[in-house]
Amino acid sequence: MRYLLLLFLLLASGSARAQQIALLKYRGGGDWYANPTSLSNLIRFCNAAIGTALEPEAATVSVESPDIFQYPFLHMTGHGNVLLSPEEAENLRTYLLGGGFLHIDDNYGMAPYLEKELPKIFPDKEMQELGSDHPIFKGPFAFPQGLPKIHEHDGKRPQAFGYFHQGRLVLLFTFETDLGDGWEDPEVHNDPEAVRRKALQMGANIVNYAFKN
Repeated sequence: MRYLLLLFLLLASGSARAQQIALLKYRGGGDWYANPTSLSNLIRFCNAAIGTALEPEAATVSVESPDIFQYPFLHMTGHGNVLLSPEEAENLRTYLLGGGFLHIDDNYGMAPYLEKELPKIFPDKEMQELGSDHPIFKGPFAFPQGLPKIHEHDGKRPQAFGYFHQGRLVLLFTFETDLGDGWEDPEVHNDPEAVRRKALQMGANIVNYAFKN
């Protein structure tokens, strides 16, 4: 209950001061630290394009820490293994049910591990695929076809999955898109500017949804 109150006060006071988003550090050997320039670029884009007032650099917070309740938006990425203990899963569940938001962007290779670990967070819920009519694709930037394709891996279509609580999307898993790669500095992947802009715009939609819903 103390954590829920802390998160409520944080969200309620968000308009009065700059907020900070955080990168989620997890166990299992996966490279949670992948895409080191992505969040700072996304923050800069959001502040300029959609009027957010985010701190210029993201924090880093461990999944088991009570400090996750300081951040209304958590981002998680990587290529490999993810492990969640029962205590870590409970910490995330309390955070998400209390109003927090987690975006997991598969940087290629996370999906098989997340399929086993995410049900620990919500054993009573089923992950659902988001249709292109979900509000997260409608604004501030329109994506009428749904999640954009940023990087090619296995030739599969990009998909967005999520867990919902009382009608609100609380955990978003983006698959076969690699948004985070598109947020990186231009020279990292040499993506065309139009591709990077699509990635940043979709990221801004995610941030916008998390802060306004």
